[in-house]
Amino acid sequence: MKKLIIQIPCFNEEATLAVALTALPREIPGVDVVEWLIIDDGCTDRTVEVALRHGVDHVVRHSCNKGLAKGFIAGLDACIKAGADIIVNTDADNQYCADDIPVLIEPILTGRAEIVVGARPISAIQHFSPTKKALQKLGSWVVRQASNTDIPDAPSGFRAISRDAAMQLHVFNNYTYTLETIIQAGQKGMAITSVPIRTNQDLRPSRLVKSIPSYVKRSILTILRIFLTYKPFRCFAIPGFVFFSIGFLIGLRFLFYFYTGDGTGHIQSLILAALLMGNGFLLIIVGFLADLISVNRLLLENIDWRIKKVEENFQGRMHD
Repeated sequence: MKKLIIQIPCFNEEATLAVALTALPREIPGVDVVEWLIIDDGCTDRTVEVALRHGVDHVVRHSCNKGLAKGFIAGLDACIKAGADIIVNTDADNQYCADDIPVLIEPILTGRAEIVVGARPISAIQHFSPTKKALQKLGSWVVRQASNTDIPDAPSGFRAISRDAAMQLHVFNNYTYTLETIIQAGQKGMAITSVPIRTNQDLRPSRLVKSIPSYVKRSILTILRIFLTYKPFRCFAIPGFVFFSIGFLIGLRFLFYFYTGDGTGHIQSLILAALLMGNGFLLIIVGFLADLISVNRLLLENIDWRIKKVEENFQGRMHD
């Protein structure tokens, strides 16, 4: 029996959650059981009451607001424990068209993918400002470079995840999970793809975009952290080689003047060359160390996945 659980991270969503839940399906071709789960991320309104009244099967509760990323991961863990074979993540503001869930999970059902990301028609979404559209495209480009995937809409939260893939995902960024999970999938060799999906009318302003300057700042910091976490050698070594090369060329210039008898007037070049080469060499060493730390993180994630698999097999034998 194949079970699908649709999860919705929530933070004070009583005004829109009923609309989103009403649109969710209870029957989907290729799936035997469809259940709904919400993550109560420290809600102080009637979100949970609305959810239960509309037939939500599972509620994950946080005593305080921990943010979208932690809520997403908590939902995945709860779905795994509830026996989900496929997990669909969507938003409480009904941004994504629930009728596209069969399209979203089809690559998983057919074995073509472990993670599927719904690609929105970004250019056609009227309530997205030009700045937000540009940052969405920039974020997707950065993710493609860091993950070696071809996902066109990386910030999309409408995605389907297989059980095994969900066990392997970790999120270190507290702001959002969307970019980081795709990079992890690419680095771990998971089969990840994208399908075009539709969006609904805007019901409320985005919680992640409180203001354009704030969104720009947090997006840039998120992108930088992604590269530092998942491409550390490139982040440190490339600037290091640049600095070292410039310093080396300046040093050759000094040596030329020195051997031609005019070195006394170019002592500043020697100092600059030494500083650039020293800093460049230091950055390269930091790049190697950061890369070793990154490898250690991957090993720990692999151990965590293996522990989850052992626990799953043990629980399966207990039920038998």
